[in-house]
Amino acid sequence: MPKVHVTDLILRDAHQSLIATRMRTEDMLPICESLDKIGYWSLEVWGGATFDACLRYLKEDPWERLRKLRAALPNTPLQMLLRGQNLLGYRHYSDDVVRAFVARAAENGIDIFRVFDALNDVRNLEVALAAVKTAGAHAQGTICYTTSPVHGIPKFIAMAKQLENLGCDSIAVKDMAGLLTPMVTAELMAELTSAVKIPINLHCHATAGAAEMCQLKAIENGCVNIDTAISAFAGGASHAPTESMVAALKDTEYDTGLDLKALQAIGFYFREVRKKYHQFESDMTGIDTRVQIYQVPGGMISNLYTQLREQGSLNRIEDVLLEIPRVREDLGYPPLVTPTSQIVGTQAVLNVLSGARYKTISNEVKLYLQGRYGRAPGKVNSMVRQQAIGNEDVIDVRPADLLKNEMENLRQEVGALAKSEEDVLTYAMFPELGRDFLEQRAAGTLTPEALEPVASPEGVDSKPTEFNVTLHGETYHIQITGTGHRTQQDRPFYMTVDGVPEEILVETLTELEHPHEGERIAVKGSKRPKATGPGDVSTTMPGVVIDVLVKVGDSVAAGAPMLVMEAMKMETEIQAPIAGTVAAIHVAKGDNVNPDETLIEISD
Repeated sequence: MPKVHVTDLILRDAHQSLIATRMRTEDMLPICESLDKIGYWSLEVWGGATFDACLRYLKEDPWERLRKLRAALPNTPLQMLLRGQNLLGYRHYSDDVVRAFVARAAENGIDIFRVFDALNDVRNLEVALAAVKTAGAHAQGTICYTTSPVHGIPKFIAMAKQLENLGCDSIAVKDMAGLLTPMVTAELMAELTSAVKIPINLHCHATAGAAEMCQLKAIENGCVNIDTAISAFAGGASHAPTESMVAALKDTEYDTGLDLKALQAIGFYFREVRKKYHQFESDMTGIDTRVQIYQVPGGMISNLYTQLREQGSLNRIEDVLLEIPRVREDLGYPPLVTPTSQIVGTQAVLNVLSGARYKTISNEVKLYLQGRYGRAPGKVNSMVRQQAIGNEDVIDVRPADLLKNEMENLRQEVGALAKSEEDVLTYAMFPELGRDFLEQRAAGTLTPEALEPVASPEGVDSKPTEFNVTLHGETYHIQITGTGHRTQQDRPFYMTVDGVPEEILVETLTELEHPHEGERIAVKGSKRPKATGPGDVSTTMPGVVIDVLVKVGDSVAAGAPMLVMEAMKMETEIQAPIAGTVAAIHVAKGDNVNPDETLIEISD
């Protein structure tokens, strides 16, 4: 028996980290026979962002992917990443949804469930772990590793003991940002293996370039399972290369027993596969030691680059990176992992672009400060909490205790579109996206999408300009969809090439500076007027309108919520800048909006 076991992440986290989770099932299946012969402890194939990406971009049924992989990998345990009470979405689900999801995932082929909570709040793991045990699967409790004044080895040891007491079969240390250093890893693993009897797994991203050293120190101190990625998708924001670790441990007391030559052949296959997805490669490649300063995961930095570029504010990236630790401190030092990484990152962007900290606060931050995601690891900034939720009560119970059973209502809501319990759960994870997917499937119109449309400037019925370009035998799908701030000398127009955001600079035309009295200046390329008056409600970043909360004629107070928009996958309420009466509404639910546009007019 090998002394060290290997979990390969090639079919999930590796391509999630490096090519935005875009690998298709059709590129996985041809190599499955070879993967199945290796003798891995497990292959991670599902969970994380794969469910979302399958529906949103690839137009694949994630459940069907799992079933196909199960059939193609009959001899290898399959593993998934599950966000505890969040499952694969961004909110807490009721206990009956959690139990149903785990049961169906196990039935469709998952053998090992790695279950984590973004706040390391063990209460949010209990139901999911119990459901895994009920399903007869392997329950792997997870510690999200981070550093802060309120985190440290004693706290992680206490959590490990709690996980063991809950019946976990193993424990994973999830270093999602690549914060671990070799000596700290050695100390942490020595303490963990002394404190609990169940096996320890190390999941360590290679962002800072220290993953291989951390894994070796972990193994020397009792860690028996490491996560790696086939070399074609290793390094950078991904993980240590499988082949390298197998070679390093060969003929030692920690020999993995895996066939290096067979692994190399698999690596060559995925090297060719990766070329097909070159357009999804992140700008953030290679080693990035900034994670040791800002504590921002590599994938999160990549997303920030893209989001700020889309808003014409890439020059503010350093400001945002400096703001993230400040927001994290205000929120009580949550680990930066989904969904808290998005919550903290989005709020940092809002703070920087709006010109004032917490002038605009996302709905997710408000829910977090109410305790709706769980117990914050440290003390929350009371002034920020007061600003966000006023005098509303802060809950101290497990958030899901306040949720009623949802499954029956979900079945009724999705109706005949759902052909199975799996379809109901797809709808539960992502209601609008899931419904669209099921409707397109029913109509036979499922076609892959490269990327969510960038916010369009063309008003209520706007759609991006789309066309295909064939160059050197390859066809690229082009969308031109939005503009940046019109005050810039060179105005950026945003386009996507097979889903990858690019920008082109177009010299700005002189806008009308002296309109006739009472005349509204139109934003160029938009049906909406430009925001110039004190009562003009606008946004600081492109997004999609989720809901309009007022109607013409309503009296509103300054600071009252006017509409809800989604930007960077987070929801934000846009508030009234003055008190007055709603005079005009220029948006509707589902509209794409841009900075400087008047979304709602308030007359004082």
